[in-house]
Amino acid sequence: MRDSILSRYLDPDVLSRVAGRHIEPRGLVVGNLAGSHKSPLSGFAVEFAGHREYVRGDDPKHIDWRLYFKRDKYFIKQYEMETNFVCHLVLDVSASMRYGEGAQQKLQYAAQLATTLGHAVVRQSDRVSLTTFDEALGGSVPPGNSMAQIVRLTELLDSVKPVRKTRMAECLVEFAGRIGRREIVMIFSDFFTDLEALEKSLQRMRYNHHEVVLFQVLHHDELAFDFKGPVKFVGLEVPEALQTQPEDLKRAYLAAVRRFTDRVDEICRNNRVERVAIDTSRDLAELLIDYLNHRSRLNRGR
Repeated sequence: MRDSILSRYLDPDVLSRVAGRHIEPRGLVVGNLAGSHKSPLSGFAVEFAGHREYVRGDDPKHIDWRLYFKRDKYFIKQYEMETNFVCHLVLDVSASMRYGEGAQQKLQYAAQLATTLGHAVVRQSDRVSLTTFDEALGGSVPPGNSMAQIVRLTELLDSVKPVRKTRMAECLVEFAGRIGRREIVMIFSDFFTDLEALEKSLQRMRYNHHEVVLFQVLHHDELAFDFKGPVKFVGLEVPEALQTQPEDLKRAYLAAVRRFTDRVDEICRNNRVERVAIDTSRDLAELLIDYLNHRSRLNRGR
């Protein structure tokens, strides 16, 4: 049963293609165990706390060579007061995320993306959590860094029923009040919401020194509007329908979408929030490789 749930959200081919790529925090982090991320804390004694298996990209200076000669495997020394980070995955499960079918459904694509990123986080012994929301905060999995954590994430995802509207800004403000400071918050949504209220909630997170990433997940239909008429459009979050010739609407619709995505982009730039624009027709592994390579380049340039 668990294997079948895992397979809905983790693709072995995608995992193999992104293997070895790390998720590093952009700024200073606060945690209690890791060994590879910069901390804003100074003047504290550090104590040896344990080992974790070496993964490609770790600094070789942390390798325990004595343990290597005993076990013929590389292990990294970990110390208290060196830091790990917490990565919070925050997933919109409102009705608008239900659009699309199969792997290109917005919610399914976002869930697979979030799970794969979560898998990468725990592989490097950092901690990941998951919280869902629509009109209110929903299910949650508190931070953990074991592979069993990924099972817990997928079990929560598999219980989701996207049928309600969203109150995104209110949910994000409440969520921000539940977490610490200097953590990573990754939000997965189409962001069909009040953008001015959204900006205020993002400002709250940035005030607490969180690194915030918006993964804006849109279906190709929403970006290209390649419908041939006549077509009946039915609202997912409002009980309304419109029968029309889509060719008559296409130019105005695409202009409205451009204004909307440009505004989301502007909010992110103004608040030092990263936005990742996603078309669900894109190969997930390619998207992840591009995103993780981009993060790596930015970190090298710090």
